[in-house]
Amino acid sequence: MALLNFRRKTDDAHRPDHRMHDFLQDFSIEVMPRTAEKVEDFRAILPERTRVYIAHIDGTPIEEMVATAKRLAADGFQVMPHFPARIIKDEATLTDWIARYQGEANVSQGLILAGGVPDAVGEFDSSMQLLETGLFDKAGFTHLHIAGHPEGNKDIDPKGGTVNVDSALKWKSAFRERTNAEMAIVTQFAFEAEPIIKWANAVQAAGVGLPIHIGIAGPAKLQTLIKFAVACGVGPSLRVLQKRAMDVTKLVLPYEPDDVVSALAAHKAANPGFPITRVHLFPLGGIRTGAEWALSRGNLSPAAASL
Repeated sequence: MALLNFRRKTDDAHRPDHRMHDFLQDFSIEVMPRTAEKVEDFRAILPERTRVYIAHIDGTPIEEMVATAKRLAADGFQVMPHFPARIIKDEATLTDWIARYQGEANVSQGLILAGGVPDAVGEFDSSMQLLETGLFDKAGFTHLHIAGHPEGNKDIDPKGGTVNVDSALKWKSAFRERTNAEMAIVTQFAFEAEPIIKWANAVQAAGVGLPIHIGIAGPAKLQTLIKFAVACGVGPSLRVLQKRAMDVTKLVLPYEPDDVVSALAAHKAANPGFPITRVHLFPLGGIRTGAEWALSRGNLSPAAASL
């Protein structure tokens, strides 16, 4: 199975795939305040009620995060900001963030994660500590999503392997019994279907009953993809990208995730109990480019089309 799709587009390169159509229904997408500013109208590129995650990168003022959330909520989208434990100073700060999101943008969903920085700025080091405060339940959050890592996470397991990651998932799965919010696992992006399937099945077999929203890198230039893969700590897939980057003929062609998504969709269609239930799109080549890919492959229409 090809790991990446570098075929040139032709008239029949993307024939209708009803399994992909089904698999891409209710896909979600991730933005940052600075990338969201470049989109004139999200309703022109995203289906109604799309869940939009807002990534909180270290150094981004909370005011910019809340303003982005307010804009997206006003357009009718489900807004899910990140709550990165290691950049939240203390419980008072977390309380303030929740209050701002709710008061200004009517947010009731959050992705709770450790955050991509090596050292905590305050008293929180893990997503579990954030969940244990009880502040999200107190605020009436309806959805609490957590991070998943199909290729492991060196911040959590610095010596390799997945012992700490697996233990954390089991803890969070048990936490589901203590919250009224719906929970799901949202993963880092990866590029090969077979290892993703193996990981998802192992998570399910370990007794973690949470649905999985699989992270997929949207269309992008290979150079861009490598840059983000390095920054995000992507595992074995990175070696594949670096090898392909040595081939100049492939370097100039855009990456599209059709192969990996098609393989996952086919597996889901053949195995309805498979825990991956949705696609979460990282639009590394641009929000509009990523959204257009998802709309075309999912046979979907943007919200503006229904106005």
